[in-house]
Amino acid sequence: MQRPLWLSALLALAACATPPSTTDGDAPAKPFVVAAGKPAPARTDEPHLRNVRQLTFDGENAEAYWSHDGTKLIFQRRDASMPADQIYVLDLAAGNQKRVSTGTGRTTCAYFLQGDRRIVFGSTHHTGDAPPVVKMTGRGYEWAVHQEYDIFSATPDGGDLVPLTKTPGYDAEATVCPVTGDLVFTSVRDGDLELYTMAADGSNVKRVTNRPGYDGGAFFSHDGTMLVLRSAFPKDDKQVADNAALLTQQIVRPSNMEICVCDRDGGNFRQITKNGAANFAPFFLPGDKKILFASNMKGMEQAAKTGDRSAARRFNLFLVNVDGSGLEQVTFSEEFDSFPMFSPSGKHLVWASNRYHAKDGETNLFIAEWVD
Repeated sequence: MQRPLWLSALLALAACATPPSTTDGDAPAKPFVVAAGKPAPARTDEPHLRNVRQLTFDGENAEAYWSHDGTKLIFQRRDASMPADQIYVLDLAAGNQKRVSTGTGRTTCAYFLQGDRRIVFGSTHHTGDAPPVVKMTGRGYEWAVHQEYDIFSATPDGGDLVPLTKTPGYDAEATVCPVTGDLVFTSVRDGDLELYTMAADGSNVKRVTNRPGYDGGAFFSHDGTMLVLRSAFPKDDKQVADNAALLTQQIVRPSNMEICVCDRDGGNFRQITKNGAANFAPFFLPGDKKILFASNMKGMEQAAKTGDRSAARRFNLFLVNVDGSGLEQVTFSEEFDSFPMFSPSGKHLVWASNRYHAKDGETNLFIAEWVD
């Protein structure tokens, strides 16, 4: 995704999660332990995060999402040798990572389907080996929404690749309902970027949102009844027109996106954040009473005070109640923190960050025990 999901009735977990395990006679099963990566320095100003481990160490790694058994992560990655992002799976016990996309085109937004027997991700490989390019305007913070993207299903090793969408234009950002197994995704098929749901085989497509501007990046609540998403809130009619014109160039400008919640069919739509910043990557905490999300609200405040526009690139993680109250800052890095997701047990959090990078521009994956 442009730089760029909740589970119920799942297995009880120990450490990160408790995967299917074997026992020897009456001997107790060994608890699952995250051995991937290595310990990272702790920050005293981040008390929600304990025993932090860094999982990747080079390139751009983002949008890491848990398998339902809590033993693996699926994520998008690009290093200096690669022309565009590809999808990888990381084994949290062994530390091995494996590419599961084709290695051609451009990919985004991967997720495990129910039962972990298949995965989904957005890809352009079917339109050519070279990754598509969108010419940006160079005016402000912009994301490309490549018209070549479609959503594909595959086995966890990348085999048996099956297209789930075939409509013209952008189809991506698929995540999975932990209760029904349905997918929610973002599409431009009706002329604007809206949310849709579909069955895991691509059938029964239903439109969810109908608002001017970008509605996307959605995740289901643990009980499957709600969606949390990012939604554009243009300041005026001119910005509405500008956004529509940019979309014809396959560009969105996410500078004014707020976190919203709605029922899974789009009903009861309500705005949660109202800070006028770039808010995205929301995820429900276990219990579905709070939301963890990324925002540059503090970076925007710093930019306004100091005149340093680069401060607006600073994103941190924040907690908020589903009624919009109780805002709390969770991370305090001076750079970039985003794409948080809780393990199926709720005991661990994974996110992407520029902290401790070896080279400018690197984004790596981190995991920590969550302290409530």
